[in-house]
Amino acid sequence: MTRSALALIHVGFEDAGLIASVLEERGIALSYADVPMGGLQGLDPLAPDLLLVLGGPIGVYEEADYPWLAEETAFIKARLAAQKPVLGICLGAQLMAKALGADVRPGRGKEIGWAPIELTEEGAGSPLSHVSGEITPVLHWHGDICDLPDGAVRLASTPLCPVQAFSIGTHALGLQFHLEACGAPLERWFVGHTGEINATEGVSVQGLRADTEKYSPVLERQGRLALGAFFDGAGL
Repeated sequence: MTRSALALIHVGFEDAGLIASVLEERGIALSYADVPMGGLQGLDPLAPDLLLVLGGPIGVYEEADYPWLAEETAFIKARLAAQKPVLGICLGAQLMAKALGADVRPGRGKEIGWAPIELTEEGAGSPLSHVSGEITPVLHWHGDICDLPDGAVRLASTPLCPVQAFSIGTHALGLQFHLEACGAPLERWFVGHTGEINATEGVSVQGLRADTEKYSPVLERQGRLALGAFFDGAGL
């Protein structure tokens, strides 16, 4: 019987990226649920073998403008309560944190661009060991931060974001940075996020493109290793 992964998507260009390729190699069938368009209706949060919660340019606290966030948070909460595999990226990690009762709020500044993460002692022994330090910068694209949820382990930080990554057991991993994003598909990001790029001091499309070309080959190799290690630990 084919194993399955369900990805919750919020904007079309922030898709599963590298994760989709790793899942395909493992024979795990990936499908998407377009959350803003009512894609969660009728779905069982416990049915897929993996739940992947992707990014998006909104905050988890904006339920007045995006009421479907409440349904999505409840969906993720049910999945986490059942201790079934979950991987959250950026907004997805923030939704995981909120579902677990942690505070999510705007940070002191935006992190947009390629930069390294600093691993904690626990992070050095986690799947993120494959993307540590100056050797493997990762793509950051967020302005919100979260507290560490109860029962979670902090794995990584940056100066602007004390909780860059957290894990819950071996079945759940939340990443503020984008382990899935690299290479040519980021051209869609440069279009879709043009307003945010232009409004952020020190960030430009030209700079992002140059760094993407520089760091993508290493990130793709090391990201595959990190994702594979997480999937192995989660029994996938």
